[in-house]
Amino acid sequence: MSITDFLTDLFNPDLAFLPKALAIAVMSSVVCGVVGCYVVLRGMAFIGDAVAHAVFPGIAVAFVLQGSLVLGGAVAGIATALLIAIFSQNRRVKEDSLIGVFLVAAFALGIVIISQAPGYAGSLQQFLFGSITGIPDRDLYLVGGTGLLILGLVLALHKEFVAVCLDREMSRSMGLPVFWLDIALYVLVTLAVVISLQTIGNILVLALLITPAAAARLLTDRLAVMMLLAPTIGGVSALVGLYLSWSYDTPVGGTIVLVATAVFLAAWLFAPRHGLLIRRWRRPTGQLLGDDDPSRRSSSARTPDAASAVR
Repeated sequence: MSITDFLTDLFNPDLAFLPKALAIAVMSSVVCGVVGCYVVLRGMAFIGDAVAHAVFPGIAVAFVLQGSLVLGGAVAGIATALLIAIFSQNRRVKEDSLIGVFLVAAFALGIVIISQAPGYAGSLQQFLFGSITGIPDRDLYLVGGTGLLILGLVLALHKEFVAVCLDREMSRSMGLPVFWLDIALYVLVTLAVVISLQTIGNILVLALLITPAAAARLLTDRLAVMMLLAPTIGGVSALVGLYLSWSYDTPVGGTIVLVATAVFLAAWLFAPRHGLLIRRWRRPTGQLLGDDDPSRRSSSARTPDAASAVR
C-alpha cells in the first residue's frame, strides 16, 4: 500500500477507527518516550515490566464487574507501584527484588480472578496484544487528557526527578522528598503504561517505554536533547508501524515495536559518538574522541550531561 492510499484510508468515513488508532498510538508513544527517559537513566526498566503485569488484576476485576478496563488497570498499577515504593524504603531488600515479588503476585492474582469469568479470553485479547479496532471516542479523550496530565507533572518535577535518578543519597542530603518522588515517578510510569495498552498491548508495552529512550540515550549526551529525541522516535515508530501494519496486515503492536527496535539498532551501530561502527572506524585514526582512553572512560560513562540536566 502506498502512502497516498494510507492517507486516503485515514480520511475514509468507513474507517473511522483508523485515525483514532493513529492518534492513540502516537500520543501514548510520545508520553512513554518522555517518561521512559527517567526509567532508562535510573536503570529501572524492570519497573515498566512489573507495572505492565500489575495492571492485569485490575483489568480482570473490571471485566468481572463490567466496569472500565482502563480505569481498573490504572488502579491496580498505581496500587502496585505504591507497594513497591513503600517496601523499597527498607534497603535490606533491593528494589529489583521487590519488583519481582509484586510482579508475579499481581499477575497471579489476575489469573485467579479472571479464571472465574467464563469466556474472558476474547474480551481481554486487545489488552494483551493490542488492537486498532473498536476504540471508542471516550478512550481517545482519556488518553489525550491523561497524556497532558503526565507531561505537565513531568515538566513540574523534572529537576527533582533528574536529581533522584543521578544520585539518591545526594538528593536526600539536599532535602528532597525522595520517597514521594519515587511514588510520583512510579505513578507516572503506571499511567503511561495504561494509556498504551489498547494500541501496543500488555505484552509489548515495555518496549514502548524503554526502546525509544534507549535509542535516544545512544544518540546524545545531553538530557534535554534525549527527552526530545525519545518521544520523537516513539511517535515516528507508532506512525510508521501503523502504516506497515495496515499495509501488510500484521499485528499493530508488534509492528510498532519492531520499527522502534530497528531505530535502536541503527543508533547502536551508527550513533555519531557511541555507535559501534563509528567507534571502530575512528579507532585507527588515533581515537579522535578518546572513547577507549581509560582516563576519560569514567566521565563518558556517566548519565548524559549531569550538570546541565539539573539546571
